[in-house]
Amino acid sequence: MSAPDYPDYVARNVENWTESNEQYTGPNARKAWAKDEVVFGIFGTAELTSEALGDVEGLDVVELGCGTAYVSARLMRKGARPVGIDPTPAQLATAREMQREFGLDFPLIEGVAESVPLPDASFDLAVSEYGASIWADPNLWIPEAARLLRPGGRLVFLRNSTVSMLCMALEGQTESLQRPQRELRKVTWEDTGETEFHPSAGELIDILSSAGFVVDRVIDVYAPDDATTHEYYKYVTAEWAKKWPAEELWTARLQSRSS
Repeated sequence: MSAPDYPDYVARNVENWTESNEQYTGPNARKAWAKDEVVFGIFGTAELTSEALGDVEGLDVVELGCGTAYVSARLMRKGARPVGIDPTPAQLATAREMQREFGLDFPLIEGVAESVPLPDASFDLAVSEYGASIWADPNLWIPEAARLLRPGGRLVFLRNSTVSMLCMALEGQTESLQRPQRELRKVTWEDTGETEFHPSAGELIDILSSAGFVVDRVIDVYAPDDATTHEYYKYVTAEWAKKWPAEELWTARLQSRSS
């Protein structure tokens, strides 16, 4: 799938992430790469991330929607052999700069998670932390993850929780419903034109099952008691996330391949 054949929402999302790379993810990439601990999420849920990933030493890992690839870097330090996939050239340029600076070398490929230019059954683990898990159509990227995994391979991804998305206004989290749940399947934000995908847990389980996955766990992720609001991701405050789960951490295992 060449760039002109990408899904129609990709181009605008890439524009947004190019801007984000200039304003935040690029300038903060060094800080993210400097951390050794593999941590997912806005509030750094290290214990849950470790439990979900397990021992990654010696595993071939594909990160779908890697951004500046700090997750892949941390996995490599734990003994994994990562490959990062992302559609935003600016993000990948930052990732390559960090690779040179930190002396970590692993493949980085420009592409979309909906159609990855890599062979079948190449990986033991597929991961996504706010990458493909919300910016790629799950009807496309989840079957693609299944194609990339070996039998028994695992998929671990973090996304916004359903309750978080139901209560999300343009200015940030509220304590009231802002949209019907059916609209979460595909959300295009009025202010940025950015498109995200937030199917309900029931819908997502059906998609995973159709692709050959069996769900092991769905973990509601709350902010820790000592958490403070993130310096950049201020749309959800620590106070809100201590009362309701802001995120969901999913783990699934590939049992068979869909036809």
